Amino acid sequence: MLGALDVSRPGKKLLVSFLEQAFRTLRDDLRLRAAVLYAEGREGFSFVKAVGDLKSPARDTLDPAAPPVSLVLQHGVYIFPDPGAEGTPARAGILPRGAAAAIAVGARGDRHLIFLLVGEGWVREELDFALNTVRAALGSRIMEERVRGSFREAAEIQQSLLLDELPEFPGYDMAARSVPAEEVGGDFFDFIPFDGEMLGLAIGDASGHGLPAALLVRDVVTGLRMGIERELKVAPVLTKLNRVIHRSRLSSRFVSVFYGELEAAGNLIYVNAGHQPPLLFSRGHVLELATGGTVIGPLAEVKFQRGVVRLYPDDVLVAMTDGIFDRRSRAGEFFGEARLRRMVEESKGAAAADLLDRIFTAAFEFGDGRPWEDDATAVVIRRTAAPPAAATPPA
Repeated sequence: MLGALDVSRPGKKLLVSFLEQAFRTLRDDLRLRAAVLYAEGREGFSFVKAVGDLKSPARDTLDPAAPPVSLVLQHGVYIFPDPGAEGTPARAGILPRGAAAAIAVGARGDRHLIFLLVGEGWVREELDFALNTVRAALGSRIMEERVRGSFREAAEIQQSLLLDELPEFPGYDMAARSVPAEEVGGDFFDFIPFDGEMLGLAIGDASGHGLPAALLVRDVVTGLRMGIERELKVAPVLTKLNRVIHRSRLSSRFVSVFYGELEAAGNLIYVNAGHQPPLLFSRGHVLELATGGTVIGPLAEVKFQRGVVRLYPDDVLVAMTDGIFDRRSRAGEFFGEARLRRMVEESKGAAAADLLDRIFTAAFEFGDGRPWEDDATAVVIRRTAAPPAAATPPA
């Protein structure tokens, strides 16, 4: 019965469906005569649905402090064996006179109450066992959907942080992709355009993956964008961001970040905060962009240094997270940096999107097509041409 529930339905509709089915299934065994469902709202509990032989209408609203309500909220399952006693559902106008029981499911603010009227021949031990079992299982099913909903919301938030379309930056061909190992991940990339003359670019990797990593990424991306938009310098922005992350409850975690500002003329000013060094393939050489400092989060105070490089026409910049470098074959071998270098050098002149596809395809096949063990993210930037020369003013 519980397995057949459609937990994707809203809570009230789910409980109505359960009430109807549970009453049909259990009424004979548990001697059930009627059942009433209430849902929590701002003003207390409101009537939702009644099934069975109720005879008189149930009350429209219930005060959480009323004796039968407070008892079931306190205990989760409560049996009222004596219909003449004080504080029973009958005295409160919820059910007709008779022995009764009630269960409460859900978390505060979204709780539901089910009051049950039982007839002759009911057995306290059987009723108590059945209702406790139902309450635990039903609560688990509701929580399962709530957790799935939280993950879906986190995935939507994370997806909103990743750009669907990269900004145009004349003279450069760019591509980026992020593949989470779970429904949500701890990797990110970002591009921040500045008036057509400069482009901010970032890539990062939070420790671990899943929901905690995704929440940390959200804070880092938001903080980075806010700092840069206020026209603050790169190193101070990362220093302040580190203080914020360190003071948060997630300070036991850390995140590596590479952030650079690329000028149209090819100059790249960057800070590497503990990230896997991006590789710049320039005129027969490979430069590792490692200048910066430690990862963000663990230490209260850190300082970062800026690095400067230049991209010439046909140069390629490749930035990745360790989900690609650390991809393992069945034999336990790492995909590694050397394999990436050969691939880029063999793809000289390829478009950024084509090179990105080749990298992800090669890494995925290297792991024999198994699911990604870690989040995998890559950014490819290729300089296609020198900026146009300034026009010579007429004599």
